[in-house]
Amino acid sequence: MNATKQWRYVADHLRPKLPKLAVLMDGAETDVLAYMSFPTQHRMKLHSTNPLERLNGEIKRRTDVVGIFPNKAAIIRLVGAILLEQNDEWVVQRTRYITLETLATMSDDHLVSLPAVQA
Repeated sequence: MNATKQWRYVADHLRPKLPKLAVLMDGAETDVLAYMSFPTQHRMKLHSTNPLERLNGEIKRRTDVVGIFPNKAAIIRLVGAILLEQNDEWVVQRTRYITLETLATMSDDHLVSLPAVQA
């Protein structure tokens, strides 16, 4: 049974006893199952949010050190630098998480490179 059929099966069986939950599931189906449109090799890697949680933790740790930012641009510069640093680490990892080449199959734009960062 595929994920969409399973989702519908669960929602429909909950409907008689928990109609509000079934309505919530009806509305959330597209968002929750969005990962199914990803290539198969990506779906296997999406089982965990640990890399994202680690990244958010690093952003929080480094922004807490600064404490108060003088303006919005300062926050954007710091967080942008953290994100660029993390991207560089992910690019050179031996077992890359999700590669640009495999992401290209999901896009109409077949350009498979990141734009140059402007100083």
